[in-house]
Amino acid sequence: MTRRPPGRLGRERRECLGVARAAPQCHDRSVKRLVVTADDFGLSPEVNAAVRRAYRDGILTCASLMMGAPAVAEAVAIARAERIPVGLHLTLVDGRPVLPPDRVPDLVDSQGRFRPGPGGPAVRLALSERVRRQARAECEAQMDAFLSTGLALDHVNAHHHFHIHPTVLAIVVDLARRCRPGAVRVPYEPGLPPYRQALLGAAMMPWTLRARRRLRRAGVVTNDALFGLYDTGMLTEAAWLRIVPRIGPGLFEVYCHPATRTTTASADEGSSPADELAALLSPVVREALDRAGIERTAFAAAGSAQ
Repeated sequence: MTRRPPGRLGRERRECLGVARAAPQCHDRSVKRLVVTADDFGLSPEVNAAVRRAYRDGILTCASLMMGAPAVAEAVAIARAERIPVGLHLTLVDGRPVLPPDRVPDLVDSQGRFRPGPGGPAVRLALSERVRRQARAECEAQMDAFLSTGLALDHVNAHHHFHIHPTVLAIVVDLARRCRPGAVRVPYEPGLPPYRQALLGAAMMPWTLRARRRLRRAGVVTNDALFGLYDTGMLTEAAWLRIVPRIGPGLFEVYCHPATRTTTASADEGSSPADELAALLSPVVREALDRAGIERTAFAAAGSAQ
């Protein structure tokens, strides 16, 4: 894959992709629109195969590419062949950087991998200007690597929702203004059980609400709500059938982590990627969405709808 120098998003490339000086997008909140996103595209052949199958034969509408992941070249080829709408899954924790490790020494461990997180990395970003500069350079390099594929940028989000961290959010807003993705994800899930709402409220909610306000002020489309936080790693058919009745008018997202089989690369403890793939292929789930009048779409298509 040919890349331009990391961190430089030239005007000529943005114009080539039709994203320079784009007008702010909006979406129609009078109808039910749902984006079904597979995160971690490129993490492994098993993830890539699941994304291909779920898009071709199931309800998946887009996927989020991890540009530093081991199987990203295969993922890019699949996205091209299947015309899968793809976005950038920024990674600053639990993965590998695009830049050489010596360019981001405060973000990586002795093996050249991002430090596990997001707690420790979040604190380091808050306390160190040097760490913030390295994070910006890495995020720009990941965006540049994505653009070098020639794929259209459907959306931006981050591994472990790390883009809602104020430092990373500022970087994402700058990237979004330059590259005009279809949307940036806001990880807000309504109607969670009280104990889960309290946990997320303490850990994520202040940053989540701040991120939504800032993104919308910047003219960046965001989802109105998201499902998958409560069921992360366990978006089975039963979970989908609980979610469908909660999808109302507006732009909603369900994010998932399918794989053709569970591997150490594709699953955390207790998760079930193969079951998530089965749910995406389930005719019962598809019928429930159809009966509810829910239109499945990618972010770019939804964002340009009037």
